[in-house]
Amino acid sequence: MSDHSAKLAEIPLPPGIRARMVPDINGLTMHVLEAGVAGRPVVLLLHGFPELAYSWRKVMLPLADAGFHVIAPDQRGYGRTVGWSADYDGDLRPFSLLNLVRDALGLVSAFGLRSVAAVVGHDFGASVAAWCALVRPDVFRAVTLMSAPFAGPPAIPFDTVNRPAAAKAPDPIHADLAALARPRKHYQWFYSTREANTDMQNCPQGVHAFLRAYYHHKSADWPDNRPRPLAAWTADELAKLPTYYVMDLDKGMAATVAEQMPSAKQIAACPWLTERELSFYSAEYERIGFQGGLQWYRCGTSARFVSELEVFTGRTIDVPSCFISGASDWGIHQRPGALDAMQRRACTQMLGLHLLEGAGHWVQQEQPERVSERLLAFLSEASQRGATDRPA
Repeated sequence: MSDHSAKLAEIPLPPGIRARMVPDINGLTMHVLEAGVAGRPVVLLLHGFPELAYSWRKVMLPLADAGFHVIAPDQRGYGRTVGWSADYDGDLRPFSLLNLVRDALGLVSAFGLRSVAAVVGHDFGASVAAWCALVRPDVFRAVTLMSAPFAGPPAIPFDTVNRPAAAKAPDPIHADLAALARPRKHYQWFYSTREANTDMQNCPQGVHAFLRAYYHHKSADWPDNRPRPLAAWTADELAKLPTYYVMDLDKGMAATVAEQMPSAKQIAACPWLTERELSFYSAEYERIGFQGGLQWYRCGTSARFVSELEVFTGRTIDVPSCFISGASDWGIHQRPGALDAMQRRACTQMLGLHLLEGAGHWVQQEQPERVSERLLAFLSEASQRGATDRPA
């Protein structure tokens, strides 16, 4: 399934970003990219799926130039970080959200830090960043979430002594999606299947072409990415999402995105992801596969780890927070009501919500200058509130 021993491709990093391996991080040896001078306030950057620490290459130097020490790891299951298993029949617990928080906490500690100025997460990395800030606000003193809103911890039944809670029925959404006139399925549950990794790693078009189509399909370059809020978690509403979120029932992800493969002319004109840059992603995923990242989805869809998250029911993120996403990113609406819940309840010091034109889901790659500006403005405001250290 994966080959950590295969020859490693050169990382096409801009000058000023360095790579290193950091051992003994919660059972891992983590591959980390760094920029800036050690001893300055730290910003920790957490990537999503299917990405890498490399996804932050365009914002690391602006943050470093502003006086921050910037750290971006390949998270558990990804890239050159080792010490994890992608065995589909193995133990999923290492990929649970709280253990991913433990990974981040261990990395911070390995650098000899008691706290960081901010943790910044994109996509599934936003979920980890949110839980970092909720569970250990003393360490993660501000948080920026990108592309994936945080609606708060799961609730446990309340005031049920004399009014017992009704038994929780299975979610009918999957049967309802399959019963649509155009039968559909939700991508997160497809990602949880045994065949998902093979579908992508061994796809007919090859990993490089698969990733090109996948990144294109979810970017502002795809003209039909015109997101709008969904009214409810129902099949009819979810069917309004693009097929990279709600797929045709009879297709895998490789076939789904192949239908939107950009032309050679479009690829050559893509300024935010050159063929050389994409070649690094494809080399890494050809080498290790996708299952490490897919394990995160399996944890989320299995409900096996909900009870440990329910320990934090009613807790809020009380450190300064902000949200950044592409204006063309459907991800902010894939869970109806989550964006509103984040602003109204889950984050009590939300300092800004920024939807950037000209960006889809890969906002820090599509619009890195504007993302860097927003991050630096947020870090400045958070420091003025006494939440973070000021850069030198």
